[in-house]
Amino acid sequence: MSTTPKGLRLHIGLFGRRNVGKSSLLNALTRQQSSIVSDVAGTTTDPVEKTMELLPIGPVLFIDTAGIDDVGALGELRVEKTRQVFDRTEIAILVVDSAASWGPFEERILSELSSRGIPVIPVFNKCDLGEPAEEILERFRAEKIPVVRATASRHLGILELREALIRLVPEEFLEPPPILADLLPPEELALLVIPIDKEAPKGRLILPQVQTIRDLLDGDRYCLVVKENRLADALGRLNRPPAIVVTDSQAFAQVDRIVPKTVPLTSFSILFARQKGNLPLMIEGAKSIAKLTGKSRILIAESCSHHPITEDIGTDKIPRWLRRFLGSEPEIAHVQGHDFPREKLAEWDLVIHCGACMWNRREMLSRIMQCEETGTPITNYGLAIAMMLGILDRATEIF
Repeated sequence: MSTTPKGLRLHIGLFGRRNVGKSSLLNALTRQQSSIVSDVAGTTTDPVEKTMELLPIGPVLFIDTAGIDDVGALGELRVEKTRQVFDRTEIAILVVDSAASWGPFEERILSELSSRGIPVIPVFNKCDLGEPAEEILERFRAEKIPVVRATASRHLGILELREALIRLVPEEFLEPPPILADLLPPEELALLVIPIDKEAPKGRLILPQVQTIRDLLDGDRYCLVVKENRLADALGRLNRPPAIVVTDSQAFAQVDRIVPKTVPLTSFSILFARQKGNLPLMIEGAKSIAKLTGKSRILIAESCSHHPITEDIGTDKIPRWLRRFLGSEPEIAHVQGHDFPREKLAEWDLVIHCGACMWNRREMLSRIMQCEETGTPITNYGLAIAMMLGILDRATEIF
């Protein structure tokens, strides 16, 4: 990501009056001292650029501008440079002093951004010193403009701002990575282990398996599909080991025993943790299972609604494996579809999510951000199962 050219980065411009905290907000977003911060108005004299990887969006370019209300001859030059930033901004953050009133300067910037069709996020900074006027908040709600309250100096509101950015990011910047094809060289073989269970519709495979096969074909990779009871025979028939073995997570234990340790192994669910979500964060969420106790509260979430049948992965198998792993009876609850308890996430010690194969990446990333906002660990089915089986390192090593 560090070598991505500027032209391929999402350009995010920070605009606003002098001394409203634009530089502090940028430093909090980037977690670095990207801009000089001072109580003296006009400290930022020219646009300051900061390239970085903003997870989970990807490579971005932040542009911290000089105050648009700058005065004097030199100030006019600064304002002109700030106006030039409009030409290359794809998302705008309009920073306002929360204790001050929304005025002509803010309206001028908002009007300029709106006329150019640039999505904008008003950020009312320094909320520790005062709240924004309710009438302006009502106006933005009516116009469906996302608003963030923040105190950048204390890193408050930063997660909310990141989530708002994700919702406004153009689709091309949230294009999911390949499912599997990029993990093995061209014309190499992936061996897919696909158990046929009761939840697989007769005559069809489930969606993650179909999408993975198509991804391999699109990438000019070879694909061999077997059931778990034919895996050993299939490996024996090959004249060289496969580049990777991918299994349904429910067969992890059996497949791990059969596949040589020199061959990379992962699961369909873990592939989707990368494609749909934030894999490093969800790996850390899986590791938090080791810290759970009988008093822990665990939420199992599925993106689509279905009627569970016998031996259902979410409602039966994972709860049983959790109890066995912990040696106790933690509280386990389930939600499906869009019934996600955003306002009560802090009450849970862990969220275990399905692979979200039916969702777009933006929706899954938003749910992950909600968990991050409350400090609630989140992982997914495959990562949780690998952790409980003691093979998490092996299952994620290839990434």
